[in-house]
Amino acid sequence: MTAISEAVILMAGQGSRLRGSDDTFLKPLVPLLGRPLISYSLDALIRAGIKAVNFVVGYESGRMIEQVKQLIPSGLSVSFIENRDWQKQNGISLLAAADRVSKPFLLTMSDHLFDVAIIGRLLDSFEPGFLSIAVDRKIDSIFDLDDAMKVQTRGSRITDIGKNLRHYDAIDTGLFVCPLQIFDYLERAKSGSCENDCSLADGVRLMAGDDRVRAIDIGDAWWQDVDTPEMLQYAERQMSKRLQSAAT
Repeated sequence: MTAISEAVILMAGQGSRLRGSDDTFLKPLVPLLGRPLISYSLDALIRAGIKAVNFVVGYESGRMIEQVKQLIPSGLSVSFIENRDWQKQNGISLLAAADRVSKPFLLTMSDHLFDVAIIGRLLDSFEPGFLSIAVDRKIDSIFDLDDAMKVQTRGSRITDIGKNLRHYDAIDTGLFVCPLQIFDYLERAKSGSCENDCSLADGVRLMAGDDRVRAIDIGDAWWQDVDTPEMLQYAERQMSKRLQSAAT
């Protein structure tokens, strides 16, 4: 089995739904229980055995790089990749990393919180040549279902993905293990767009059409996307409960 030791974290957007009118705001650094949001992701990646992280930056990239550098734990190798087209969709951000990774990698977003167990399950389930997505089938537990990225599965296969799917049976948690072929599919999605733009979901959808995407069920594990002030408050409540449970 291919050992995954490298990650890509997408953090190029401006986080406008959480930021509001604060122009100094950098979303990955928003405090959650007194710590920057991105710190929780870094902790989980290190605990899962990730040795190198590539951050894809865009909005306020200079300030972002300067501040994130101060949060990097010792022993973690990092690089920063600038996406000059950061106002486009997240597929363009991932494409910015195409020349910087040379083997399968873990992919996540800077605004997602997740149990380290989810990463372990993903890494253990990876098959070369296939895209693995950690999915949550606990649909009733999703805080903001309208905003969630929905997936339709057939067994372990993902057959469709999108926020507006009418028929779905799981939610994309924002954690992936990607083969290098993901970049080819994103290029196809981009070239098929009149705006020369694409989302990650566009590439995944094309890859699913070739039966190259697998759903990895996270079971009882916990995760949360942080896109709005309400999501941030909910995440803080959930994290507080989890910390209290761990302490007793």
